[in-house]
Amino acid sequence: MPELPEVEVVRRYLDEHLPGSEIESVDVKLPRLLKNASPEAFGAALKGRVFAAVRRKGKYLVLGLDGPKSLLVHLRMTGRLVWKADPGARLPPYTRIVFQLSKGVLAYGDVRTLGELWLIPSQGLSGVPGFDALGPDALDPKLTAEGFARALRAGRSSVKAFLLNQRNLAGVGNIYADEALFLAGIRPERPCAAVSAQEAERLFKTVRQVFETSIESGGTTFRDFLDGSGREGGNAANLYVYGREGKPCRVCGTAIELTHIAGRGTRFCPKCQS
Repeated sequence: MPELPEVEVVRRYLDEHLPGSEIESVDVKLPRLLKNASPEAFGAALKGRVFAAVRRKGKYLVLGLDGPKSLLVHLRMTGRLVWKADPGARLPPYTRIVFQLSKGVLAYGDVRTLGELWLIPSQGLSGVPGFDALGPDALDPKLTAEGFARALRAGRSSVKAFLLNQRNLAGVGNIYADEALFLAGIRPERPCAAVSAQEAERLFKTVRQVFETSIESGGTTFRDFLDGSGREGGNAANLYVYGREGKPCRVCGTAIELTHIAGRGTRFCPKCQS
């Protein structure tokens, strides 16, 4: 957490409110969150800059600015970006970085402090290896079911591990990999080579289906995720298998099972998935 849907929910909110706002000051309360700049250099590079569009690729946010540098953010497990219209508003708990703006205030909060922020060139490659090496975004309109199926069937891992590899498909994490595999009727431990072209294309569609459902519901909050306004998401009620081990399948009633694949807890229905 958060995965593509949660980051997209945040992106949409920030893109509605940030563009046109000038950064008046930056208060870095936890310097180790900054991965390629000191607090002083970070603040100097951002002060006076005006926000442009907010973009996303995979689980990364790019907060575009009008100067040579922009801001790249990876929320990791518990990161939050919350914008408030009132610059004097009470900030969320565990706020680590505060951006005072000409229009409101932007707060970066992080309970477990695992998030990462970089200054990157506004044009061209970012210089951040994990970001520059991302595969196609899972919601990229240029990505087709046929192209996804070809890549998956050429994979040498399990289908679950393929989905989690951000070089294959950017944005899928543990929650939505389990959910998409359930809706596609595919066991997570199946080798990629054992997935038919038809099954792979169906999986491509269910990945997008679970993403779109979650985005419409404001993302999935179990404990820490908040959207750009500081509200929890409502998608947890839509989950079929994730977090439901030992409970009856919503489709067939069989108990949901838990295993471990690619180092991650993996939930599946032994009857609905083959």
